[in-house]
Amino acid sequence: MATSTTATATNGPRAPLTSALAGRALGRRLPQLLAGLLLYGSSMALMMRASLGVNPWDVLHQGLLRHLGLSMGSWVTLTGAAVLLLWIPLRQRPGVGTVGNVLLLGVAMDLTLRVVGTPGPLTARIALLAAGILLNALATGLYIGARLGPGPRDGLMTGLHRRTGRSLRLIRTAIELTVLVVGVLLGGTAGIGTVAYALAIGPLAQYFLRHCAVPAAVAGAAPPEPSGKPRN
Repeated sequence: MATSTTATATNGPRAPLTSALAGRALGRRLPQLLAGLLLYGSSMALMMRASLGVNPWDVLHQGLLRHLGLSMGSWVTLTGAAVLLLWIPLRQRPGVGTVGNVLLLGVAMDLTLRVVGTPGPLTARIALLAAGILLNALATGLYIGARLGPGPRDGLMTGLHRRTGRSLRLIRTAIELTVLVVGVLLGGTAGIGTVAYALAIGPLAQYFLRHCAVPAAVAGAAPPEPSGKPRN
């Protein structure tokens, strides 16, 4: 009888409590994911408007834009979708955040590019670059911290890590260097902003992730893997 009472006391009240916590967590996670993805796209536009160099993937997007037209946002979407197809042989499973990443980043980037121009003074461009990097780090903390699925490029990295056994840092470095070299060869712009992004985004994103992450126990998810520098 004591065992039965204990089990009832343990399992009964916890079930509705757990459901309520999960519901409140989802009510936070979805808006946080949406805000993070939209801010991420806007931050990429700010870095581009600074005209001091962009992150490696946007160097590639610039090169593709130069040769094939469309818009920066369109290439963000298309390359995200192409990378997502590489998940199939790696047996990666996308989440809501993965799909949202593909659909929203490019739209947010193009909309921001329409309303933000390139300032003339160098000091203003440096300030715009710094704001873009800082906003990008905050956006990374928000969307990864929502625990609703990684971006296509992060999923490619973790999938290759699982299949090859190579370190996450080595795989990420190889991917980003490859993308950067191809982008430069296509005419994309790499510069001091590219270097600044590479040096600053890891520490800044980790800082914001500590403050933005939904607790794993509440979200019902495993803690994020220590993948080094977060990326969309």
